Amino acid sequence: MHATNSSPTPSAAAVQREPSTAPALEIHDMTVAYHRKPVLWDVDLVVPEGKLVGIVGPNGAGKTTLIKAVLGLLPLASGKVEIYGKPYNEQRHLIGYVPQLLSADGALTGYENLLIFAKLYDLPRAVRRQRIDALLDLMGLQNAAQQMVKTYSGGMIRRLEIAQSVLHQPRLLFLDEPTVGLDPIARKSVWEHIQRLRREFSTTILLTTHYMEEAEGHCQRVAILHRGKVVAIGSPAQLKASLNGGTATLDQVFAHYAGAEIETSGSYIEVSRTRTDARRVG
Repeated sequence: MHATNSSPTPSAAAVQREPSTAPALEIHDMTVAYHRKPVLWDVDLVVPEGKLVGIVGPNGAGKTTLIKAVLGLLPLASGKVEIYGKPYNEQRHLIGYVPQLLSADGALTGYENLLIFAKLYDLPRAVRRQRIDALLDLMGLQNAAQQMVKTYSGGMIRRLEIAQSVLHQPRLLFLDEPTVGLDPIARKSVWEHIQRLRREFSTTILLTTHYMEEAEGHCQRVAILHRGKVVAIGSPAQLKASLNGGTATLDQVFAHYAGAEIETSGSYIEVSRTRTDARRVG
């Protein structure tokens, strides 16, 4: 993905933006097929500006496929996707993306990884160092900036990848399984930095996750995806109120709609293996 944003930022302070009259993301009647076999059917989803929206679903439900289709990485069989009221190809500069698979190079330092992405985003030389330093601070990586990424923990790698994705200060960020393969402590750390990112930059976020406690604790809206369809959507409170007279947990809501429960630290190599396995199964 290539993006251009030349406005300098002296620090990681909040970015002042004019509010949009259109939602950050609108998906209408989206169908995606592999080899003529549909894997997503008539998906409708709206992500309001400034919100954090989660997509949950069992392996093979189509979560990663949905993200890739929205990003234009997969063709649509039907339907449309709009970013702030316009087609994706007109709004790429407003988007950041962190895939499941590793996007950081273990043979480079954290700073070198960020510098490469700054050049890919065509950031002017005069603002690269400022932007990189601000994000290293924001993600708690300043003391590891000159270390090889292959020496990072899984949580540090993920925070670096998030920093890479927001160097150009996107308004809308896509995170595909941001905490997959991480131990509970690393997951907590990544989430603290995601929430700090939202506070500092007012970023709208759409993410996929396997963890119901993440969806309940961090997302304003949750969409349950099962067999290629959105089978339920609402705030965590609304979803829980819809089942068992309002006494259900989000795990129970998920099991009711999707018929399964899901649950999945380590080094650079372990994170790579985990994310590769995750991609293979959905």
